This record gives sequence, C-alpha cells and structure tokens, in this order.
Amino acid sequence: MNPSASTPLVASLLDAPPPASGIAWLDEARRENRAAFAAGGLPGARVEAWKYTALRGLAQRRFAAGDAAAATRDVDAAAFALPGVDGPRLVFVNGVFRADLSTAAALPDGLSLQPLSQALRDDAEPLRFALSRAALVGHVREGGDAFVQVNAASATDGVVLRVAAHARIAAPVQLVFVGAAADAELAWHARNLVELGEGASLELVEHHVGSGEQAQLVTLVGDFVLHEGAQLHHVVLQNAATTTNLIRRSGLRLHARAQMQLHVLELGGALVRHDLQAELVGDGAQLHTRGAFMPHGRQHVDTQLAIRHQALDTTSTSTWRGVASDRARGVFRGAIVVAPGADGSDANLNNKNLLLSPGAEIDTKPELEIYADEVQAAHGATVGQLDERSLFYLRSRGIPLAEARALLTAAFCRAVLDDLPSGALREHLSALLIAQLPA
Repeated sequence: MNPSASTPLVASLLDAPPPASGIAWLDEARRENRAAFAAGGLPGARVEAWKYTALRGLAQRRFAAGDAAAATRDVDAAAFALPGVDGPRLVFVNGVFRADLSTAAALPDGLSLQPLSQALRDDAEPLRFALSRAALVGHVREGGDAFVQVNAASATDGVVLRVAAHARIAAPVQLVFVGAAADAELAWHARNLVELGEGASLELVEHHVGSGEQAQLVTLVGDFVLHEGAQLHHVVLQNAATTTNLIRRSGLRLHARAQMQLHVLELGGALVRHDLQAELVGDGAQLHTRGAFMPHGRQHVDTQLAIRHQALDTTSTSTWRGVASDRARGVFRGAIVVAPGADGSDANLNNKNLLLSPGAEIDTKPELEIYADEVQAAHGATVGQLDERSLFYLRSRGIPLAEARALLTAAFCRAVLDDLPSGALREHLSALLIAQLPA
C-alpha cells in the first residue's frame, strides 16, 4: 500500500461510504473507485505529473464530506454576474444544485441542460457509459488519478449538457460553482458531461467563485465530446476563495472537423490544479487553447495540458502566460503527441512567464513527440522578468514605476484574451487581470 494512503486527508475522504443512488451499476462504480483510492492514496513526487506540486500540506488536513446546509446558504448572485453572459445558467453551491439561483426554465430548441442529480433520477441509463468508467474519455489511468477516483466515488451532482445535431445556441450558457462559507472545512465534488452533436455550436462559460475563511477541497471532473463539425467556445474563469484547494480534470474529445476554443483565466484558490487532456480523433479537428495563471501570496497554480493528435490534418495552437509574485508558485506542463498515422498535423505551443518578485517561482516543461510524417510542430517556453528597456521608456514618459510595471504585465497577459468574441466579457476579464497585479 502507498504510505500516503494513511494520511489524515485520505482518512477523512474515506470516513463516509460512497453515496447510495439505488442504481446498481453506479453504486458499484463508486465502490470500485473508493477502493482504488483507499489502496493507492495520494500521488507523490515519483509521479511525474505531480513532480512540482507537493501534497504534503494538504495531506495533513481533514475535510467534512459535503454540506447539509448547501441548499439554504446565502449567496450573492452579483458575485457571478458577467457582462455579455445572459443565457441559461446552472448554479451549484458547495456542490449542490440551486434552482433558486439558476435560470434554465425556458431553453432554446436543441439544448438540453440539467443537473446531474436530476438526470440520474429521470433516466440514468444514457449516462451509464460515462459514469461507470474509471477514467475519462480516452484517458489511460496512471498513478496521479487519486482525485479522479475521489470524484467518481463521491460526486452526486454536476452538469449534463447536450446540444442536438445542427443546433446553434445563440446565448452563452453559464455554469457557476460557488464555494460558500460554511461551519466546517468541507470537501465537495462535481461531475460534468458536455456533448455537442454533429454540426452543433455553443458558447459555454464556467465560473468558479467563493467566499469564507474555511478551507475547502473541491474536485471537478468533466468530459467534453464534440461530434463531427461541432463548434464549442469554452471560457473558464477561476476566481475561487483564497482558502480553496481546487483540483480539476477535463477530458476533451474532438471528432472530424470539430473545432474548440478554450480560454482559461486562473486567479483564485490556494492550491489549484487543472489537468486538460485532449484527443483529436477525427480528420481536420482543431483545438485552440489560451490561458493565463497569476498566482500571488502563497498560491500554487498547476496547469497540465496534454494534446494528442490521432487523425489526419488536425490542428492545435496553445498560448499560455504565467505571472507569479510574492512567494507564489506556478507550474505549466504542455505536452503534444502526434501519433502514428496523424500525418499533416499542425501543432504549436507557447508558454511565456514573468516573475515579479525574488521569492516567486514558475516551473515550465514543454514536451513534443512526433510519430507521423509531414508534420508542422513547434513548442517553446520562457521564464523571465519585465523588460528593463520598456520600463525605462514608460518612466521617461512620466509614468510612475508601479503603473509602468502594471501596464507591461497587463499587456503581457491580455494576449491570451484578444480573440475573445465578446468585447464586454473581454474587458471584464482584462480588468480582473489588472486587479490581480501586485500594487
């Protein structure tokens, strides 16, 4: 047995048995994942994907399972209001669906949107394939899957979103996950399933917010499946409370000529990790990711991006920016694999990072493996400081040093937001970036 299997965190996550659903295959899957987590424990430094994110401090904490009062917690809806985002919305508070905060009564034709808890009550069978698997779409299990196992054993709510073939959903759909102040340190979990039919299109905004001084442990696991010719624009704004430990795993699967744009902004949290694993399985599939992470104080933000080209003439572009200040730490791993037979693939990954203080640290690791012919591929990563010549230029124009540093840093990060189609949302996210900068 892994020594980490006996830590206080593992013990607290195993204190309660998996929730019983009355659905035989789901209850069995929950028991299997709980047993796997109990045997394997937490990933350690020997697991390559967790090399730069130590869990020693988190492992010594204990969290209560769920929040019995989540349905009545007082939540300010203004905390998750976003300009230009006024379509259907599902809100979850400490992992529990809140109908009173959601707006999903009148959905456009072709859109099915409901909480996972309701989908399981109405007809669980269509979800069997997704929820009974021990791993995400196309993902090969490894030693770092402990939190996926926890999620599979414990998540009772989340999102089931489907867009019918050829349906074009005009208004953006918003998914909100609120970590609300509670009476104890909580662990809660959510599971999302998103599927776009052939030729469908959707804009999806995922928003994480929080309040309160109690620490929380949150796991969020999602599958995204885009069928032939589907188009998805996914925006993720993570601004959780500074005491939140947020661990996410997203599996993306793109079929022929499917296109996905992903914009990610990581601002909040104490320990934040996001594993993004994408498979381009159909000819001509395209994936474009843009992201910025800005840890400060003692924050730790870890992004793991893995893209696998498996079909002809697929394309991926990835542009990520990191800015760390105070004693914060950022981690970015960008891995691209062009599999045998994926001839004509075009892959480009770029990660640039800034350190704004002597105690800050960013570890970046680009990886590229090519097993096909006639491939265009490039990757690069840098870690540095603000350009002194640019600072001098701005200072010579009468701009104070602090303001000059903020201007240059904001411009550095805004490069990942320039192609957001919504001008109002783009300006809002840019303002959040600027507010995050050290004074």
